[in-house]
Amino acid sequence: MDVFANIALGFSVAFTPVNLLFCFFGVLMGTLVGVLPGIGTVATMSMLLPATFHLAPATSLIMLAGIYYGAQYGGSTTAILVKLPGEASSVATVLDGYAMAQKGRAGAALTIAALASLFAGTVSTLLIAMGGPVMAQIALKFGPAEYFSLMLLGLVASVVLASGSIVKAIAMILAGVFLGLIGPDANSPVPRMTFGIAELSEGVNFVAIAVGLYGLSEIILNLEQRLIRTAPVAMRELMPNREEFRRSVGPAIRGTALGSLLGILPGGGPLLASFGAYALEKKISPTPERFGHGAPEGVAAPEAANNAGAQTSFVPLLTLGVPSNAIMAVMAGAMTIQGIAPGPKVMVEHAPLFWGMIASMWIGNFMLVVLNLPLVGLWVKLLQVPYRILYPAILFFCCIGVYSISNSAFDVYLAVGFGIAGYAMIKLGFEPTPLLLGFILGPMMEENLKRTFLLSGGSAAPFYERPISLTLLILTVAMLLLMALPAFKRTRETALSAQ
Repeated sequence: MDVFANIALGFSVAFTPVNLLFCFFGVLMGTLVGVLPGIGTVATMSMLLPATFHLAPATSLIMLAGIYYGAQYGGSTTAILVKLPGEASSVATVLDGYAMAQKGRAGAALTIAALASLFAGTVSTLLIAMGGPVMAQIALKFGPAEYFSLMLLGLVASVVLASGSIVKAIAMILAGVFLGLIGPDANSPVPRMTFGIAELSEGVNFVAIAVGLYGLSEIILNLEQRLIRTAPVAMRELMPNREEFRRSVGPAIRGTALGSLLGILPGGGPLLASFGAYALEKKISPTPERFGHGAPEGVAAPEAANNAGAQTSFVPLLTLGVPSNAIMAVMAGAMTIQGIAPGPKVMVEHAPLFWGMIASMWIGNFMLVVLNLPLVGLWVKLLQVPYRILYPAILFFCCIGVYSISNSAFDVYLAVGFGIAGYAMIKLGFEPTPLLLGFILGPMMEENLKRTFLLSGGSAAPFYERPISLTLLILTVAMLLLMALPAFKRTRETALSAQ
């Protein structure tokens, strides 16, 4: 009964006119981002972080969540119609979605994608609602030692699943931790590591880092690339026939289950889920040769998986306070901007916010079906907007947004600096996500480490005497040993290159 009471509380929050408006704005922006290649979800969310500063906490998180799962929907539209996935998680959909479109089944493919995504979004949100309180009860048993061990495990897991060299990923985490520790120190009135720069006395602005690393660097990167646009195919009818519908049901259910599971894992999320679901369907199919030539299963499974993965990737952040990927790291940043520490206390101390966001996911998923099917022609036309007009406008609003947070020109310079640094990182094979995770988790780890030693009188015993902490540390060491194995390195490189 508690779950139903909590869901009712969530709908009472989500159904307010302001939250409905920003939920709609979020899914609209997400669809737009998904449709337009070259403008990523993380970049868009980072660019909109300054706007959240002026919104209520629940409203800002509902909007950002809508952008996230809306992008999963939007990416499938261009993947099917013009063979151009707007999001990386839609790449698997291209394989059979575009083949269906070439056979005159574009409308059916879009409907299968929309219904599979709606089903997955509904089920996975229900799973969060059902399982969230249980996970929160477990998480409430966590003390400072458990939190430190958990965050250490999260950082190591992010290294395993980051693309590129492991050494480079570790270097990025250390750089992120260093940047996160600049500024105020809880045990001293004197700011640390500011290098004599007064603007750094309050620490490095998270929004400047996020906008620079993901927004500005992506624009610079896209300027040197020539995006090839394929002509859209004609769409004759929207509804799938009985055979296509029958073939889609099982893959949508399996994709939902797999996506929900992979979304919870650190480093997981929609990308891993969509490729995993596609590979699973091809593996178990009695006719795998149909895949790549317009099999409805190849559309339903990845679309259900990427949407389910997008929804359940909120679980580690909301219940344990650990971002599972870059997008969740930006969400964590948005919560800290609002003065909310991500973690189990969110459900207890900010119950309307937590359940309001859960309820908004259902509302947002229904909004997306309405947006994606009737307005598909409009989305395709947006692909014709020249990037020479789009990019300067985005750049302008980025600078305005960063400046508006604390009226500081230094933050704008910082964002530009991180934009150039982010571009260089991508060129040199350094993934920015571990840096962002290190930036957020580093200060939290330091705080929990200090608390543990303070409560134990300087002893490290709580780390290995408390069962949960010991288990997490063993898993961390096991993961480090696993990374050293040559066979694991080869498997990891193969899996990441396949993505």
